Amino acid sequence: MSTSIPRVRASEAAQALIRQLQARHGELLFYQSHGCCAGSAPMCFAVHELKLNADDRRLGAVDGVPVYASLAQCDYLAGLQMTLDVAPGNSGSFGLEDGSGQHFVAHFRLWTDEELPRLAPIVPV
Repeated sequence: MSTSIPRVRASEAAQALIRQLQARHGELLFYQSHGCCAGSAPMCFAVHELKLNADDRRLGAVDGVPVYASLAQCDYLAGLQMTLDVAPGNSGSFGLEDGSGQHFVAHFRLWTDEELPRLAPIVPV
């Protein structure tokens, strides 16, 4: 049986920023926002700062940090692999990285036909 393919990955730069935020804030989570102020962007929170609800789903994890999105957003994201990365500048979002001079961004790519049967599941909260 082959190993499942993760739906979420992180660049080395994102992993480095995650480690910095963990050292400062403890246990973290990401939430892929879908509108309003932040547009569609990955937002990083301390676990106690964001209450998940029954319509949220776990897409995967990067370095042990879970990545969540709403059920409606997962309908769209199911066909894409997400790679968390960082870009220069503050985003003005509610994420913990704001003020660091960097902000998280997500890059997406479509799955290949060969990958589809091996995808990791999207899990209810």
